[in-house]
Amino acid sequence: MVNQSLRLDAAYIERKRQQLTKLRDELRGTTEIAETDENDANRDSNLQAHEYEDDAQKLDTLERDGNLVARDVDRLALVERALKKIEEGSYGVSDVSGHPIPKERLEAMPEAINTLSEQQAGERTELLGR
Repeated sequence: MVNQSLRLDAAYIERKRQQLTKLRDELRGTTEIAETDENDANRDSNLQAHEYEDDAQKLDTLERDGNLVARDVDRLALVERALKKIEEGSYGVSDVSGHPIPKERLEAMPEAINTLSEQQAGERTELLGR
């Protein structure tokens, strides 16, 4: 495995740790807010007279919000893994191949835990499995 820590200096890794910590906190906050909103909507729906059109709109909104929450939960897992990699000293190294993750990718997506080609291959495999 390539020792990525030799390529990424301590100041860079510390900036990424701070950025990832902030992103983790934001994702946790938006997820909690969305869950609270969903609970409030369900409670309010049970207390009011029902119109089928209103229910359909509420269900559509809840589904969209649920998709956003699911995306945030997936991203949160990546952020937490990236933070763990910082602790382990392997930040910037792919979990899949052990190859260095380009610095440009880490700038654009600090939670990246594999190279772009590895991520795309995984996404294709996931789509085929559905």
